[in-house]
Amino acid sequence: MQQFVGQSPWEWQPVWERMARRMVKELEPDAIWVIDDTGFPKQGEHSVGVERQYSGTLGKTANCQVAVSLHEVCTEGAAVLSWRLYLPESWANDSQRLAEAGVPKEVKFRKKWELALEMIDQTRGWKLPDRIVVADAGYGDVTAFREALETRNLRYAVGVQSTMGVWIEPPRPRKLKPKGTGRPPSASHYGKQRPAAVKEVAQHAQGWKKVRWREGSKGWLESRFWAARVQPSHGFHEGREPGKELWLLIEWPEQVAEPTRYFFCDLPADYSLRRLVQVAKARWKIEQDYQQLKEELGLDHYEGRSWSGWHHHVTLVMLAHSFLTLETLRNKKNFWVDPAEDAS
Repeated sequence: MQQFVGQSPWEWQPVWERMARRMVKELEPDAIWVIDDTGFPKQGEHSVGVERQYSGTLGKTANCQVAVSLHEVCTEGAAVLSWRLYLPESWANDSQRLAEAGVPKEVKFRKKWELALEMIDQTRGWKLPDRIVVADAGYGDVTAFREALETRNLRYAVGVQSTMGVWIEPPRPRKLKPKGTGRPPSASHYGKQRPAAVKEVAQHAQGWKKVRWREGSKGWLESRFWAARVQPSHGFHEGREPGKELWLLIEWPEQVAEPTRYFFCDLPADYSLRRLVQVAKARWKIEQDYQQLKEELGLDHYEGRSWSGWHHHVTLVMLAHSFLTLETLRNKKNFWVDPAEDAS
């Protein structure tokens, strides 16, 4: 088994594709894609990608590996479609370290949101159906990530920080008058018009509604929400045009001093508030998956150091997780296993 995982040259990408095709068929309808990342605590410094870095899973900066994952999620279950091991810049710029870990030469430093886009493009290359993309503020705060999804015609619901700026009403920027010589200016001028931070928008919002989005182990989960159509204002100081119109969704539980969650939802204008909440809150399933992947299936137990060994290990964990998901779906649907032909 150690040789099969650590040294055998088998390719994991075709296995991921076959698994994805199999699982996508079982997780219809209303499936979405969820992007997330998780940390793997490590003691030494030789495992590929290991470094003192922040891990949201650990809630602190620690010696660990970090990987980004793409999941197919529906109300009945979820499956991991792809992984990307994050290589910090200290690794990506150390050719000797990369060679010792067996990292392919074509692998370069990529930010986590860029790795997420790579996985999305890979999955689309497998001719699987496009989904709404859901991610937390670590991805949603990156304007380039949201714009990349928009250029791919992918809908999304992503978290953002309270300082994110938006235009509540469409602004009226004007082009600066060209000077006598040179190229005419391309930037827009907003004069005294200024966007508002989403936290400021929440303070003035009215008409908050209580919404239930799913049933938990202790009853229905519910909170107060408000939503409105806005335009992101990133880059207005440099004269950038307003972003495309989308939903700003805000969660502000009762008896709490300030809002707890903000989301940009590039979803149709006729979506109901309940539907917006259900999509934005779909990440909960991934936390359960990570827990099962690690505690039951040994996702973070790999002690090897190589690039291929890590990918072989996570592939076997993906297979085990997919098997358990299929068994769960089988039980829910009251499926049965046909007896073998030679059964007595």
